[in-house]
Amino acid sequence: MELLPRSPAEFGSARYWDRFFRHRGQRPFEWYGAFPELCPVLRKYVRPRDKVLVVGCGNSELSEQMYDVGMCEDIVNIDISDAVIRQMRERSASTRPKMSYLLMDMLQMDFPDAHFQVVLDKGTLDALLTDEEEATLAKVEQMFAEISRVLQVGGRYLCVSLAQAHVLKKAVEYFSQEGWVVRVHQVASSGDKEQFVLPVFVYVMTKFRKIPGSAAQILEICPEEQDKPMRVESAERLVAAVKDRQHYALLCSQISKTPCREQVSLDLCDKESGKPRYTLHVVDSPSVKPSRDNHFAIFIIPQGRETEWLFGTEEGRRQLAASAGFGRLLTVALHREQHYEGMAGIQAELSGKVMELAPPGLPARQQVPFLSVGGDIGVRAVRHCDSSPLSGEFVVEDVKGDGTCYFRRLIFLQNRNVVQSEARLLAPAPLPGQKKRRKDKKKPSPTEPPGAIDKSYLCCEHHKAMVAGLCLLGGPDALPGELAVLVVGLGGGSLPLFVHDYFSQARVAVVEIDPSMLEVATRWFGFSQGDRMQVHISDGLDYVAKLAAEAPAQYDAVMFDVDSKDLTVGMSCPPPAFVEKPFLQKVKTILKPEGVFVLNLVCRDARLKESVLATLRDVFPLLYARRIQGEVNEILFCQPGPAGRRGPAELGARARALEGALRQPGRPWDSSYALADMLQAVHIL
Repeated sequence: MELLPRSPAEFGSARYWDRFFRHRGQRPFEWYGAFPELCPVLRKYVRPRDKVLVVGCGNSELSEQMYDVGMCEDIVNIDISDAVIRQMRERSASTRPKMSYLLMDMLQMDFPDAHFQVVLDKGTLDALLTDEEEATLAKVEQMFAEISRVLQVGGRYLCVSLAQAHVLKKAVEYFSQEGWVVRVHQVASSGDKEQFVLPVFVYVMTKFRKIPGSAAQILEICPEEQDKPMRVESAERLVAAVKDRQHYALLCSQISKTPCREQVSLDLCDKESGKPRYTLHVVDSPSVKPSRDNHFAIFIIPQGRETEWLFGTEEGRRQLAASAGFGRLLTVALHREQHYEGMAGIQAELSGKVMELAPPGLPARQQVPFLSVGGDIGVRAVRHCDSSPLSGEFVVEDVKGDGTCYFRRLIFLQNRNVVQSEARLLAPAPLPGQKKRRKDKKKPSPTEPPGAIDKSYLCCEHHKAMVAGLCLLGGPDALPGELAVLVVGLGGGSLPLFVHDYFSQARVAVVEIDPSMLEVATRWFGFSQGDRMQVHISDGLDYVAKLAAEAPAQYDAVMFDVDSKDLTVGMSCPPPAFVEKPFLQKVKTILKPEGVFVLNLVCRDARLKESVLATLRDVFPLLYARRIQGEVNEILFCQPGPAGRRGPAELGARARALEGALRQPGRPWDSSYALADMLQAVHIL
């Protein structure tokens, strides 16, 4: 303990370092970064004929090792500690005649200008820049100015560092403003995480003549697993990229020692674009008793299925891990912007990286299995990409589901794990990845018509429940005949299409704020307008308010299936303004006395949800709720008067009668539409 300084300022004191090295004796002291780890990076920037200056050399073996392997011999080492300089001269005098050790302060060096091709610093900047006090920053700037002075144009300042944010930011800002090229290398780890957890970095600052008036900066980072540098746009972004790698190293160290109490997620990014390529979730199952063969497995989620409950929720992944029977399961989701060369290619790409996330107690040389559904990586074909001012970026994609079915999906990329709309394809064309395309065969044109949509199929469970709620309409013995239905929120159009097609006397009005969605629904999801189907491009709030003022009591059913663009609120459907009391009173106004208001509510904030339900109860005397199993969605059926109150038996009977009326000869009906089952779990609030 006596070797530690009493204050950070002592790191700049010659007296402290004299005492430090006298106490330590002849044992080399390495801050961090063993020579075998640093050598590949140093060889890129140190040539055998270079004249090298090592500042703050201490009694590190780095200079000696560089000399001994023939990397460079003309090496000048300086330090402010007389004790360590005498010690190092004695150690190298007879074996390294071309290497010298000088007692010198790097803040006031005696060398002439442009004397060296390389200045090497291993931990010295980190030791000096212990805080951001004015006096400390002045010393650092003096150090940088001296290094700049003694380096030739084209020379390199190599700084081995732990890259604390304030240290890296200071170095990058200073030298980039001087017109130097700044590159940060992450040093490949030796794999010994017990001794030192944090990764080591080497800043490479290459001196160029400063061009007056030029503000251009060249900032790059080289991760440990690649040689090709990646350009970054600012010092802040460079610091953030380094911080990401530090957090990853700490995470790997933590979960390699103890089981995860909560699921851990992280993205692995593409080397070229920097965009996410894989999303990993680490799921530990404490109930699984470890044996030699069930410690660890990797599960590749088939493309397009990452949004399913089993793969896309914590509870689903927990169930998946328990059923797989492994103590730790690492699920891997594949991103739509990326191309993958099958299961074997993914395994080869991930094998090294995933072992960094292995659980404690994994036997040495243990084979880790890669698992998937059906043994393949699934099929995904992006059919359309676009953006709109209201919805942001979105994609339309075709994916293979469980079995032989294919589905078309609309995804808003600001919430890429949520399927906005989905439709089943009747007879999809072969998708990329199904079989190898002949070289002479033309790729399909992006303007070719989409595959046929199965309009009889409702993919979303909450849409089935919303349709089932229409059995609340009509008198005690009557089922809905002629209907006026208002749907707020178009999406792909599957809900209004189903109501239009199966309720043959229904007149459906759809309100959609984003004209891009009408184009998407029409082109890609088989939606069309007609005498009984009209779309109004308008804000739902304004449209309903206008109706309430001009034409009250005209709708049998009003359905809200509209998402919120504000991800900071704990309610993603509908936007909060749609469930405020004054607006809900307008909704009640446009409903007929026996009508029903059907609301798709997606709210993760328990307190906010209770507030919404309380407001609904204030406005609507009769309120039913139906939870969607395995999802956050809850479907609420609201009626203007209490006279229509029905018990579970009557609801079931009416749902069966409605289903019977909708099942007509020659009209397809999916067996999953058990409307009575949809209402079986309904309860009155």
